[in-house]
Amino acid sequence: MGKNKKHKKAEAEKEARSAERERLAVTPPEDAPSAPAPAETATAEALREARRIRKRRKLVRRLIVWAVVLAILTAGILILINALRDRYRVTYDNYTATVGTISNSLSYTGSMQLIDNKTYTAPAATKVRKVYVNAKDRVEAGARLMLLTTGETIRADFAGTVNRLDVAEGDEVSAGANLLQLVDFGRMKVSIRISENDIADVRVGLPCRVTVISRNRTFDSEIAEIDYSSSTGNSLAYYTAVVYVDVSGEEEILTGMQTTVTIPQEEAADVVILRLEALGTARDNTAFVYKLKDDGSMEQVPVTVGVSNGNYVEIREGVSAGETVYAVSKAQESTSIWSSIMNSTFGSQRINAPSANPGYAPGQQRQRNNTNQGGGNGR
Repeated sequence: MGKNKKHKKAEAEKEARSAERERLAVTPPEDAPSAPAPAETATAEALREARRIRKRRKLVRRLIVWAVVLAILTAGILILINALRDRYRVTYDNYTATVGTISNSLSYTGSMQLIDNKTYTAPAATKVRKVYVNAKDRVEAGARLMLLTTGETIRADFAGTVNRLDVAEGDEVSAGANLLQLVDFGRMKVSIRISENDIADVRVGLPCRVTVISRNRTFDSEIAEIDYSSSTGNSLAYYTAVVYVDVSGEEEILTGMQTTVTIPQEEAADVVILRLEALGTARDNTAFVYKLKDDGSMEQVPVTVGVSNGNYVEIREGVSAGETVYAVSKAQESTSIWSSIMNSTFGSQRINAPSANPGYAPGQQRQRNNTNQGGGNGR
């Protein structure tokens, strides 16, 4: 009996535990969330979709803002680059090589002066007995000019022209009175001032040309005298040289007329010449020009130069007659490192149209004279 009771009690406890397990398996815990109703599920899904839409709109707005900012920055950078390209654009002038004759010379100004000029005067109070000449007569050296009552005969000291007759036959004159003036207009001189920079290139006997400017007449001559005692002007020492000019038979050439005295030095005939500003100078002190390549870029080409007159230069190698070359415009030349960097980074190039060649005026200082034959001036 006792054993049956214990057995029944154990069976009852086992069944009770089994029932409790089944209850726990079917009934959720009190703190467990209850399953949402269908309406609540739809509302939550709509809220989540709305949040996603807001996020997408916010992202789109941000993207639009960044796109606008990027566009503004890009436009600003492009404007800056264009401005820098304009600022650091390399402008080229173009020059055309021609064939001509180029001379290198020294040139000075002066005026025609008399060499033989004498006014004859009475040696004492006397009377003019005889006058053998008339005004403007041409006489030879030693010719009789006038006879005085003192018995003295006035004779010509040199061949020349009676420029002025101050008395007539029978006139009484006092001692020292002017009788007549004799002038040699056929042989004159020009005095020129040579600076200390040029005096080493000038010597007696050096051939020269004297041009009477108003008459456009040129005469061959040579340096006859040099006075090495100096005068000073413009912080330089100057020396006087004299050139004699034979103007016999040239009645239009008169004393006082302005002249140019040219002393030839180097000369190159029928050679290729260029304007001097067409050349550039490399770091090794050699000359070069720019040539335009097929792709539009500039190529630096070395050249060999010869005679230069300060305006033109002889090209012995590197450029042919008729060929066009280029040089950086003088108005935009710059040697600063910063400008070189900016030019290489942002620089563009522009080629100017050809312009007329500037002239130059002669003066009483070192001049370079040029004759260009057989072609137009190279610019």
